[in-house]
Amino acid sequence: MIIRIINNSKNSLPAYETIHAAGMDLRAGLNEPVTLATLERKLIPTGLHIELPEGFEAQIRPRSGLAFKHGISIVNSPGTIDADYRGEIKVLLVNLSNEPFEVKPGDRIAQMIIARHEKAEWEEVEALNETSRGAGGYGHTGVG
Repeated sequence: MIIRIINNSKNSLPAYETIHAAGMDLRAGLNEPVTLATLERKLIPTGLHIELPEGFEAQIRPRSGLAFKHGISIVNSPGTIDADYRGEIKVLLVNLSNEPFEVKPGDRIAQMIIARHEKAEWEEVEALNETSRGAGGYGHTGVG
C-alpha cells in the first residue's frame, strides 16, 4: 500500500525499524528541545500530513522504550488518525515519571500503525444471544 505524505520536518519519513515491525517510528518535528515536567502533557508536532485510503486509520501508540525507561506515554493512546484528516500529526505526550524529560528535535516519540477498519451498522434488538460469560465484567473470573 502506498500512502501519500507531506513532510514539513527536517526528519526522515516514518520507517519500520525491523523487518517484522508493525509500527513506524514518528519523530519530534521540533526546532528546539521541549521539557515535560512531572505529570505534564504537551502536544508535540511531527511535521507530517498523510492521506490514508478509505477504510484505513493510523493508530498512534507509545514507544515501549520511552515508557519503560522514562515514564513517557501518550494521553489518548492509541490516538486515531482518520482517512479524511489532512492536518499535521501531533503526539500528546505525558510524563508519568518523577523527573523532567526533554524531547529533542528528531527524537523518536511514538509509533504509527496503519490498520484497516470496518464500518459498523446497528441492529436494534430487544435481547442479545446468551453466552457462558454473560454480563460478567471486570474481574468476574477471579483470576489476575
